[in-house]
Amino acid sequence: MNSTDLKPNHRILIVDDNTSIHADFRKILCPENSRKAAVKKMGATLFDKTEPATNQISFELDSAHQGQEALEMVKQACAQGRPYAMAFVDVRMPPGWDGIETIARIWEAYPDLQIVVCTAYSDYSWENMRAKVGQPDGLLVLKKPFDNIEVQQLAHALTKKWFLNHQAALQLAELAQANESLAMSEERFSKAFHENPLPSGIQTLSDQRFVDVNQRLAEVAGRKRGDMIGRTPAELSLWEQPELVDRWVESLLEQEPVREQEARIRTPAGALHEVLVSLSPVALSGQPHLLLLAQDVAERVLLERQLRQAQKMEAIGQLAAGVAHDFNNILTVIQGHAGLMQRELEAGSAQTKSLEQISKSTARAASLIRQLLMFSRKQVMQFRYLDLNDVLGNAIKMLERLVGEHVQIDFCPQESLPAIHADNSMMEQIAMNLAVNARDAMPNGGRVSISTSLEEIHRAPTPMDPEQRDGKFVCLTYSDTGTGMDTQILTRIFEPFFTTKPVGKGTGLGLSTVFGIVRQHQGWVDVTSKPNQGTTFRVYFPVGQQPAEKIDLVVDTALRTGRETILVAEDEDALREMVVQVLRLQGYTVLEAASGRHALEVWERASRPVDLLVTDMVMPGGIMGSELAERLSSQSPRLKVIYTSGYSPETRETTFVFREGANFLQKPYPPAKLAEIVRRCLDGKSN
Repeated sequence: MNSTDLKPNHRILIVDDNTSIHADFRKILCPENSRKAAVKKMGATLFDKTEPATNQISFELDSAHQGQEALEMVKQACAQGRPYAMAFVDVRMPPGWDGIETIARIWEAYPDLQIVVCTAYSDYSWENMRAKVGQPDGLLVLKKPFDNIEVQQLAHALTKKWFLNHQAALQLAELAQANESLAMSEERFSKAFHENPLPSGIQTLSDQRFVDVNQRLAEVAGRKRGDMIGRTPAELSLWEQPELVDRWVESLLEQEPVREQEARIRTPAGALHEVLVSLSPVALSGQPHLLLLAQDVAERVLLERQLRQAQKMEAIGQLAAGVAHDFNNILTVIQGHAGLMQRELEAGSAQTKSLEQISKSTARAASLIRQLLMFSRKQVMQFRYLDLNDVLGNAIKMLERLVGEHVQIDFCPQESLPAIHADNSMMEQIAMNLAVNARDAMPNGGRVSISTSLEEIHRAPTPMDPEQRDGKFVCLTYSDTGTGMDTQILTRIFEPFFTTKPVGKGTGLGLSTVFGIVRQHQGWVDVTSKPNQGTTFRVYFPVGQQPAEKIDLVVDTALRTGRETILVAEDEDALREMVVQVLRLQGYTVLEAASGRHALEVWERASRPVDLLVTDMVMPGGIMGSELAERLSSQSPRLKVIYTSGYSPETRETTFVFREGANFLQKPYPPAKLAEIVRRCLDGKSN
């Protein structure tokens, strides 16, 4: 029961062996008996009058003539939920219990009953009564004969006292329950606050002083909790733009919500954490406060940045893939005819020098397309098991010429390095791009340290490498003594076309190419750098499952000749004509076709067996190079095949293994390379 539901209680029990005493109490406490009340009520009903109201309290009296009877009536009233508020008890009630014993027994059953002892004798002194009943604050003595007013005053006062006692008891119980609920609520709030994964703080509204902060906010701010509590954000230099937060607090005072506002928290070291701030008003100890939530979105921002970069790289790759095939065909024609003309001119002539510049420009254009294709994963990879030390050892002389005499290269390979499954030319591309990057960071000269090592790594995914890494990895390290980079530049170095060089001094594809190659080799790149403290790149590759293969070095030789029959399938007319011209100059019998379907027709009409098929991978008419090779090889198992392409279209599965210099020719290519690979393929075993 709530204290507000408690009703006044006017039930009184009269305990006396004399029946006339009972009648006297009724006359005093109930002067208007029930018969008169009934008559008045009937009159009001007959004459259509409102029953007159009375301010007199109506007591409800019950009578008991012995102590045992009184005790049972008290118990029964309590059981019914209608206890008595007070009782008038006579001292002498022969032959049973006297009044004092009756009171003691009743209080054992119901101690809240207010009792007045009625006596005309001095059988018990006050001290004796106290000794017998032990509860004097609920006991009064009324001497017989008693005054009517005195009886009425006692009845009013003691029933009111009973009501106030019960009301106070209920209110105390409610208060205790409320305090317990408040304590539990505060405990739950404190637990939720401190265990909340979101950085949170409680501040005073007046000066934004921190009353409490959770551990997560302290970590984001780079401080200890104790160092923040009792101090203001201004004293801590917490916000990069404190005026923003001040405006948000003003908005909150104007009943405007503050939800997920972008801000940055500054640590004592100067690092900035991007957060989304939400503010809510709270009351603590009756005083207005602020609840601060600062969601750390640094990782999310980094992932969004990476997603945008991936989308940008994918768009670049799609654009490059769309034009690469045709562009490489054009470059192959230019490079091929330039090569043919060079062999017909005398060395050192003006025309020869012009042709050399054409060849060099063609090679540079081909390199640019090759780098662009890496972003779309359309670049053909010739994977083999390589010793990274051998690759770098063969490239050191080239790297030294590339960086110039003002930059010193130190190469420190780890002995007995396991093989990696990689593309040899791609590893050289990584070495070149990192060397050029280091050279450009040291315009006044310096040192580049290149080293290899075997490392065992066990780590969880990171924002820069979203894969779990466990096992052994071969690490290629490039360290320079250059100008270094700040955090802002570090976050963008792998973006395609991002460069800090002046216009016309760089493509912005060097490090992007490194990133793309490494990802295609299932590896990752770590970078550490600080302004004026140099830069270190660490490139990691998974350890291969087989020993390293021997690298075949390509040497420039004269065009090799032959007398075999070769079928050339190429849809680009100018390119096909150039290839046919080169091969016929070398003595071969050449059949040509403009598509896969056309090649099947030429095959059927051929008057002599075809020894070698040179086919483009992508051709119109529904028959690609791989399908053409499969069909013809099924008719002539001894047929040799060389595939040519500017990129791997990945349109069909094939059982052929592409090997650069063996059965695959990357566009663009010079005549010498075409002649060399054709001769090598014809002289080798069947492929």
